[in-house]
Amino acid sequence: MRPVLSALAMLSVSGAPFAADAATAPHDRAVAAGYKAAFLCSGLFNAGRTVEQIEAYELDGTYPEYDSLLDDLDARIDPERRLVAVPFDSGLPPRIAAWRPHLGCAQLPVGASEQAVEVLPRLSRRAPELDAQAWPTGDREAGAADPPGARLASVLDRAFDDIYGAGPRTTAVLVVRRGQIIAERYRDGFGPHVSQRTWSVAKSLASTIIGAAVQAGVLDTQAPALVPEWQRPGDPRAAIPTDLLLRMASGLYSDTAGNRTDAVYFGGAAVTERTVAWPLEVAPGTRYRYANNDTLLAVRALRAELGDGDRALAFPFEALLWKIGMTRTYLETDWRGNFVLSSQVWATARDLARLGLLYLQDGVWEGERILPAGWREYVSRPSGPQPDRELGYGAAFWLLNQTPGIPADAFAALGNRGQLIVIVPSRELVIVRRGEDPAGHGFDFRAFTVDTLAALD
Repeated sequence: MRPVLSALAMLSVSGAPFAADAATAPHDRAVAAGYKAAFLCSGLFNAGRTVEQIEAYELDGTYPEYDSLLDDLDARIDPERRLVAVPFDSGLPPRIAAWRPHLGCAQLPVGASEQAVEVLPRLSRRAPELDAQAWPTGDREAGAADPPGARLASVLDRAFDDIYGAGPRTTAVLVVRRGQIIAERYRDGFGPHVSQRTWSVAKSLASTIIGAAVQAGVLDTQAPALVPEWQRPGDPRAAIPTDLLLRMASGLYSDTAGNRTDAVYFGGAAVTERTVAWPLEVAPGTRYRYANNDTLLAVRALRAELGDGDRALAFPFEALLWKIGMTRTYLETDWRGNFVLSSQVWATARDLARLGLLYLQDGVWEGERILPAGWREYVSRPSGPQPDRELGYGAAFWLLNQTPGIPADAFAALGNRGQLIVIVPSRELVIVRRGEDPAGHGFDFRAFTVDTLAALD
């Protein structure tokens, strides 16, 4: 990362000097500026990428309402403070994203000045040095011992040649069988230690962190979720259990389709401002509705159980990530210290493979039980209302049990822009695919999974 940072100095990138477009709503400009600040900050300081790479991938093919605005917004990068500022309005301070070790980049709220960076939460702990340990906890002897067979190599070729869809952009593919990496390939500019945003794969990680909390005796998924903002007499939401939040069956209303939470993701709003305010729309447990808010609320409840201090920030790292070697995974927070674990996680392909391996081993890592016995069955079991589509849903994992050519016990973590972990216990197999697919250009992960499985028969 250091050569990249020293080359940046304090500079401005991409876009003309700020000039407000009167036809564009001020809030849209603010959110677009936050989008640019967040992705530049995370791409530079989590992943060690270059500005050119980030603009070519993360800042290209975004949501249509922001795509045209991003090119016209100037960004100022301060590598010493690890801060990105993007002006958007002559009457307000720029949108600012600032980096912290392990917690990645947090956005300040709209209207906040750079001085507010000092109030951002920080983690006092530091990750252990694990690279020298043997795979899977470390990276020693991690790579495939032999080139993949011809059939598997052909599948990887097709993934990078964008055969599985019109226009997707694969950045990494990694296949683990019986605990060993048997295939691993990266697009130029990416690699084993380059993290990417997981998007909604983070939901599956959130469920896993909650599993670690259950194992530690911190919470019970069947008990009401301890969302502090709901703990007033007469509030019916106080009875919603964490289990229903993980299963997207809370019954809560929101004004978007559920996978768009722009105010939190890019607008600088706090989780505890936005997600806690929505009322019930239907009885809990009677409807499946995919919603970022449900995951954010489950994690909010975990924070409340742990307390709002350093213990809550450290728990995911010390109870799960660092125990299984996920030392290059960043769990980003909002400016108030709430994890945005529905999307804003940055992780490497190898770290996601480690997560998949934990499930193959039913929650045990090097002899230590990290997740409760049977947690794999819990997250991969359809319970209650299900999506009206060919995929089932468990506890923050998608179920592939209706896809011909894929074993019935397969389940997956899926994320925007083509993020994928497929876990197939009966085949002792984990498949990871990372992408930067432009909006509207989906990767056919089922066909890719079927072909990968067939290549290994």
